[in-house]
Amino acid sequence: MQGTVDGFSYGAVTPLVAYLMACLGGALGLRCTTRSLLVTHSWRPAWLALGSAAIGSGIWTMHFVAMMGFAIKEAPIHYDKPITYASLGLAIVMVGVGIFIVGYRGATGAALFTGGTITGLGVASMHYLGMAGVHFHGHFTYNTLTVAASVVIAVVAATAALWAAGRVRGFMWSVGASLVMGLAVSGMHYMGMAALGVHLDGTPHAAGGAPEPSVLAPMLIGPLAFLLLAGIVVIFDPLMIMGRPVPMPVEQKPGVPAAAVASHPERRPALHEGGRPVRRAEHHASRTPQNR
Repeated sequence: MQGTVDGFSYGAVTPLVAYLMACLGGALGLRCTTRSLLVTHSWRPAWLALGSAAIGSGIWTMHFVAMMGFAIKEAPIHYDKPITYASLGLAIVMVGVGIFIVGYRGATGAALFTGGTITGLGVASMHYLGMAGVHFHGHFTYNTLTVAASVVIAVVAATAALWAAGRVRGFMWSVGASLVMGLAVSGMHYMGMAALGVHLDGTPHAAGGAPEPSVLAPMLIGPLAFLLLAGIVVIFDPLMIMGRPVPMPVEQKPGVPAAAVASHPERRPALHEGGRPVRRAEHHASRTPQNR
């Protein structure tokens, strides 16, 4: 028996909020990735990891906010929590692999293609693994061509986002890129849902409908709290807004010999409190006539 699917049980509320969550995660992740390219190598992994977690959490939150409006009219829906949380971990790990590739190899050529493909496959895998955690008296079927289209959307969106992270420096440009990324991720989600078919096992014994918000809300608290903390980090880091590189000490700049670094402080004249240079004793000695 075929089931009747309603993806918009709460009207436009869930798609709009889901889109905003995708934009938020994308914006935070893009700024963190951009920030990682402006610091020394010792800090780069931390910023890339934060960006990966922000994008993964944003995409996962977007998916399950949208799923609040998903209903099967003939059967109640339940969620398998281990599978649901596994989809979150999968999203963060695969997005992280793509971001680290671009963060260390640059947003060009093979690195961008590889990183974008891995990240896009991670987004699509998160979606379909999350759908595997939806339990009801029946099973899902999928249209192969529509599923393939959703995966292509995810890969293209991820590649464009990584390119923006590596190339775009301005804050407003990053915001614009995150809006496009949110639209692409939401489009991937609803394209995947359009591929969905529901087959019920036997005659339904209970009325269906959208799950209560209290079912999914507890699972969303953790990722939402993380996005809030990541947002605080971004807001209070001025380089996130200015996009200027961190000034590096002379000894850390490439191409500066160690001998030049060691002798550099010795060549700088000492200053009085008023800013006037102090004359060295050897300078006076050189002006004194020598006794022969």
